Amino acid sequence: MRELLGETEANEFLASFQAPRAYGLRLNPLKVSSTELPAIQSIQQQFALRPIPWCETGYYYDEAARPGKHPYHAAGIYYIQEPSAMSAAQALDPQPGETILDLAAAPGGKTTQIAGRMQGEGLLISNEIHPARARILSENVERYGIRNAVVTCAPPDVLSARFPQFFDRIMLDAPCSGEGMFRKDPDAIGEWSLDHVQMCADRQADILEHAAIMLKPGGRLVYSTCTFNRSENENAMAAFIAAHPEFKLEITERLWPHRCEGEGHFVAVLFKTTGDDVGRTTFVPINQIASRDNRNAPQRSKGKAKPGNNSSLAADMALFEAFAEEALPGFKLGPGEPVRFGEALYWLPHDKEGRFSAASIEGLKVVRPGLQLGELKTKRIEPAHALALAVRSEEIARLASFGADASETAAYLRGEALQDDNNYSGWTIVAADGFPLGWAKASGGQLKNHLPKGLRRLT
Repeated sequence: MRELLGETEANEFLASFQAPRAYGLRLNPLKVSSTELPAIQSIQQQFALRPIPWCETGYYYDEAARPGKHPYHAAGIYYIQEPSAMSAAQALDPQPGETILDLAAAPGGKTTQIAGRMQGEGLLISNEIHPARARILSENVERYGIRNAVVTCAPPDVLSARFPQFFDRIMLDAPCSGEGMFRKDPDAIGEWSLDHVQMCADRQADILEHAAIMLKPGGRLVYSTCTFNRSENENAMAAFIAAHPEFKLEITERLWPHRCEGEGHFVAVLFKTTGDDVGRTTFVPINQIASRDNRNAPQRSKGKAKPGNNSSLAADMALFEAFAEEALPGFKLGPGEPVRFGEALYWLPHDKEGRFSAASIEGLKVVRPGLQLGELKTKRIEPAHALALAVRSEEIARLASFGADASETAAYLRGEALQDDNNYSGWTIVAADGFPLGWAKASGGQLKNHLPKGLRRLT
């Protein structure tokens, strides 16, 4: 660090590790749009939010605010994320309708940020090689209400063999030695060594090889780490460019913890040329930035995915469509097809070029094959929690909304039944300030709670 920064600034850098860490969150544009100013203002006031300069939906908050305990977090209104880490997906500049890969996606910060920019259009594949972390990724995709994402759990070589020149953009937030984690995770200090740095650099080089195969000519690859050494950053980029002359390095940026309010991040933007650069995307620069354990395998329904072109699936979708017409009259599915995992019915998103379908995931370890619509029962369908979090209030026939601070909201999040003053009958969505939290079954003046048991709060 002294060689990289010089004596004086290196001392400032090292001293920053004794300073308090920064806390941040991003508002979810899939649920809170710029037209919903009262909701945004309420969130800003409640948590004393301050804008993060390099992310238009990012805000700093004080640790004492504890937004992770608020009902808005359960509703997916925001995602809690270290501020510096928001710079990478910002540099990727994802666009609606594109086909995008988040190659090392857990726990989901960059996936959710990318999905927000895609606005439900296109195909997002979010991959995580470690099963336990893939499960966490899937849970965050669900809470964020993402309709067009597929969560996979596969090694990079398996993906590159299946999806050559497939993606418009690829996000690779590479597994690294985590020097930017020292301030918030003391265990990261104990795990660090020069050998560990070299091991990470070797692994990053291997993952980059497979990312290069999967990116379309004319596509954008963003490589990022939360570490500071050259071996995993500038040197990694130099070695990659030397081996891949078809790539151009457009931007490198470092966020240093002593120069900005954040834990630090390295971001590099690479462009894959086409020879004549025909169809090259115009990218937005980020110059505003401040200088395999099976016991933990993701939980899912048993069974293999079944393609959507048979009479059984047609009957399954008829059940769902009848349910949606009655309970979600404003809800529309995007381009895709139904697939089943055991008794769970999902809507698998398609890409705009028609290259991705149920056949694309056959034999692939998939944690979440799109949006879960429901669980199939005898001659009926029970709506999935993911579906409740993916719909907006205007799409819902029966909405029981309570204030975020109301006792009813707290009771619902504890799994308790609620009184139904609307005298509804049938599937109803319970919401906090209009933002869906989950399903309830209304009958006889009561709302029977259907919040998944694993999401219920103890207090």
